[in-house]
Amino acid sequence: MPRRLFDFLSNPNPIAIAVFTLTSIAVIAAAGFLESSASQPVQAAAGNEAGAKTQPVFVELFTSEGCSSCPPADALLAQLDAMQGTGGTPPVIVLSEHVTYWDDLGWHDPFSAQAFTDRQNQYSSRFGLSGVYTPQAVVDGSIELVGSDRGKLVRALQTQSVKPKIPLTLDNIQWSGNAVAAQISSAIEVPTATLVAVLADDSDLSSVQRGENQGRSLRHVAVVRTLTEVRRVKGPLSQQPIQIKLPSGVTAQSKMRLIVFLADSRTGHILGAAMQTVRTLRP
Repeated sequence: MPRRLFDFLSNPNPIAIAVFTLTSIAVIAAAGFLESSASQPVQAAAGNEAGAKTQPVFVELFTSEGCSSCPPADALLAQLDAMQGTGGTPPVIVLSEHVTYWDDLGWHDPFSAQAFTDRQNQYSSRFGLSGVYTPQAVVDGSIELVGSDRGKLVRALQTQSVKPKIPLTLDNIQWSGNAVAAQISSAIEVPTATLVAVLADDSDLSSVQRGENQGRSLRHVAVVRTLTEVRRVKGPLSQQPIQIKLPSGVTAQSKMRLIVFLADSRTGHILGAAMQTVRTLRP
């Protein structure tokens, strides 16, 4: 028997009993959630202490429509996106980044781009992995895991939701043609970091005609269409202007997401992020 538990049982007192009981309930409740089936919604994914204020946790999913293991991860990401901020979950910002190395294996993913494959390769080097794989989730640039592993994703969210972040704000957002302009500010000074801006489809539905997912209709959320390094930042960030254009051949949806984040220039860890939905006035 552990020494602390033995001492507690030998010399009980009312306060200790109350603490022990509440702690036991919390542990049992958490264990029950972690063992829940993958079909259940992502509720209470990352609880914080009462009254704690959290900044968004940043979740990137590297995925492909050519990969038969990816649809469960896509669905889990969509659940997390839909349930964020409710049921005890922290605010989250999610990205679906479709890689290219499945494109020659039966189905060319219409959302894939080499930039996302390159970004995943950078993470692979930072994490000391032997190679890349799908589906892979990266949380706050700090923790990598199989994108369909609900339990590990929950624990990663719990870990990151209580870590300090740099609050970012997006102002004066304007959509014109195939580009969006905005201004970014931070309430506190920024260490050496890279400011990155993203335009993503709010959601997409794709009918896969060939490959491992042939005959399936796949739904994705926050599908990244362009990811642009704006500038290096050190010190104050006040009304920093940005203008982000969609790549050639990508048509703006009526509803898109503008996401900005700060990545530590050395480690790649996400220091802060913000997101706003953008209406493009497309008929």
